[in-house]
Amino acid sequence: MDNFNAYQPNGEVAADRWVTVRHLFDAGYVETPADRWERAKALFDTKDYAKAATLLAEVAGEVPFQADLHLLLARAYYHSAQLGKAEAALRVVVDRCPVEHYAHLLLGRTLERQGRAGEAAPWLRMAAAFGGELAEV
Repeated sequence: MDNFNAYQPNGEVAADRWVTVRHLFDAGYVETPADRWERAKALFDTKDYAKAATLLAEVAGEVPFQADLHLLLARAYYHSAQLGKAEAALRVVVDRCPVEHYAHLLLGRTLERQGRAGEAAPWLRMAAAFGGELAEV
């Protein structure tokens, strides 16, 4: 609860505060990984990608087998320009769920953004194939 008084630029209460407000008066409550995941999703939805990534990385350490968590973590890293971390998280997703279309696409885009178009091409072709499209890469 270190950010209880956080507000958005428009004066609204920060989105992650609404997720945790129900526990304000329960002194014995311990936040679970699921609670932190929900809070991170709220941060992601408000485009606070860096904070979402920090929180999601904590949860990923506790719940390492959740491919969708790693995909959201990779997206948060990508949108906050932490491209090396995004690539690492995406490789985890692709290893665990090799038919995850979006992971292939985002891995290709991440590699492109790092100036590695040659490495990106096979990932983008794979994403296009999984998506039922003809690749133009």
